[in-house]
Amino acid sequence: MTGSNRLMTAIVCHGPEDYRVEQVERPSAGPGELVIKVQACGICASDCKCWSGAKMFWGGEGKPSWVKPPVIPGHEFFGVVDEVGEGAAGHAGKFKIGDRVIAEQIVPCWDCRYCRSGKYWMCEVHDIYGFQRQVADGGMSDYMRLSTRALVHRIPDEIPLEDAAIIEPLACAIHTVNRGDVQLDDVVVIAGAGPLGLMMTQVARLKTPKKLVVVDPIEERLALARRFGADVTINPTTQDAPAVVRALTEGYGCDVYIETTGAPVGVVQGLDMIRKLGRFVEFSVFGKETSVDWSIIGDRKELDVRGSHLGPYCYPIAIDLLQRKLVTSAGIVTHSFALPDWDRAIGIANSPESIKVLLQPAA
Repeated sequence: MTGSNRLMTAIVCHGPEDYRVEQVERPSAGPGELVIKVQACGICASDCKCWSGAKMFWGGEGKPSWVKPPVIPGHEFFGVVDEVGEGAAGHAGKFKIGDRVIAEQIVPCWDCRYCRSGKYWMCEVHDIYGFQRQVADGGMSDYMRLSTRALVHRIPDEIPLEDAAIIEPLACAIHTVNRGDVQLDDVVVIAGAGPLGLMMTQVARLKTPKKLVVVDPIEERLALARRFGADVTINPTTQDAPAVVRALTEGYGCDVYIETTGAPVGVVQGLDMIRKLGRFVEFSVFGKETSVDWSIIGDRKELDVRGSHLGPYCYPIAIDLLQRKLVTSAGIVTHSFALPDWDRAIGIANSPESIKVLLQPAA
């Protein structure tokens, strides 16, 4: 394949608010690698924060930029194998042309102390698709290359496109709920009913807690949370959320608080409404720093504060839950755009008008 046939459409990140629709060279599979034809790629909240210039991604104040442009963004992708690289190593022999597959968002180095001990999601090198081109570009393109170091999973044909497109965030949701160690007699609060919060609601319901509470300022999202199994929903713009939770728990507060708002108020609210010795799980990527009274964590409540990062060992679980129809994308995936409609897609993804926005390359 030569000339214009080797070109494809892609979104290319050149800097904050400088993402362009371009014609770029289509990737080729090296030894043991795969090239997939992308079927869909979600726009994540972290993509929105990266696009808008959040310091976490672009550095500043003496910190280097984590993003290395020019790079094709996108880590919530799946596709169909289009090319299999030669050789016995890597993915050659494991997958064939036509297989529906997804790669985990991180490409582990497999050599650092975390990778060697099985904690690959905390890899010290920490290459993630869509942020640094030296590993591989992301999924906002017609085709993408999967590294020989990638963790690749097969997707059953019967899983519909919209469900397949949420496997990555669903894996993150599963890991987060698991970090909460939800017990049968727990009152669980999920703060934020965006895509991740709504998936966490579905997963937490499968843990059958005593009471499942979801907090969000958008009534339409609260209605969806109730459909997904929330026992109680709270709109913090019209209700005193900590007071409602204390009323549900004889004044003590919730047992588990999962923070997925990405806003500082979500952290402060959680420290207020969680009981002593409770489990506070932090998932969000923040666009700015958060200040809290740190003594609440130790001196006043002795909280168990747990972070949650990526979706380690959870992709097969996510695929199984979707295949068994125990979790759904229905109501979560609200918009879909072609790649050339990038400007409109990111505008809607970065607004309350949408929940999950997908980019779909041309067939």
